[in-house]
Amino acid sequence: MPEGHTLHRLARLHSRRYAGGPVEVSSPQGRFSTSAEIVDGRVLQSAEAYGKHLFHVYGPDLVVHVHLGLYGKFSNLRRPAAEPRGLVRMRMVGPTHYADLRGPTACELITDGEVDAIRARLGADPLREDADPDRAWARISRSRAPLATLLMDQSVIAGVGNVYRAEALFRHGLDPQMPGRGLTREQWEALWADIVGMLRDGVKRGKIETLRPEHDPSLLAPADRGALCARRVYAYRRTGQPCLVCGTPIAHAAHLARNLFWCPTCQPAVIT
Repeated sequence: MPEGHTLHRLARLHSRRYAGGPVEVSSPQGRFSTSAEIVDGRVLQSAEAYGKHLFHVYGPDLVVHVHLGLYGKFSNLRRPAAEPRGLVRMRMVGPTHYADLRGPTACELITDGEVDAIRARLGADPLREDADPDRAWARISRSRAPLATLLMDQSVIAGVGNVYRAEALFRHGLDPQMPGRGLTREQWEALWADIVGMLRDGVKRGKIETLRPEHDPSLLAPADRGALCARRVYAYRRTGQPCLVCGTPIAHAAHLARNLFWCPTCQPAVIT
């Protein structure tokens, strides 16, 4: 599932290419046709991301809400627009580019009140200027739930997914099963700042790379050829491979129907 940086990149791209002018909106697939007809030809006022949600604002009570879910994807191409291929839920056509949306969990026209309701149930988004990390800390500091659960809970922190969870916990040496209330305020402030930094870097790069320079296998001398083919991450999807810091095989377990990755040595279990 795309993580928060992907939605913020989309919001910036759509603002740059489509906002400020009329946009042709259609639904080649047909499932969004009625709503598409309402906003077709209107001026896109803004595109905004909050966590894993994208909002296209066409006017009061005219907001297209998109949640990509596991399979959703926007293709962004230069005009002229080609014939739609596959199940295109929504097509946006601007003066120079067009975008096709396929496979989203949600693509719906909603009111301002419904936007407020979605935002109200989300936690702090590390990529937003209005983010309030104290809200997240208030939830985490009194919770018995493990950090692995809390960091993926969108009502606690909006935008963090499986990759950023694994990498943030590794970079701070935190046991994924540590209860939230076991985290100190100092640890939380460092963790939050790092999550903000990683997500911002993801927006900039368009991909997730979390290795610090001293641990980047491509910079080792001699280069660790076995690790070069791995993604530039510490733990995510590196099951059984040696930890880039200590050499311990990366562990894997299922956690609430999602995959959890960690280093048993760098992230020692906390006895409670």
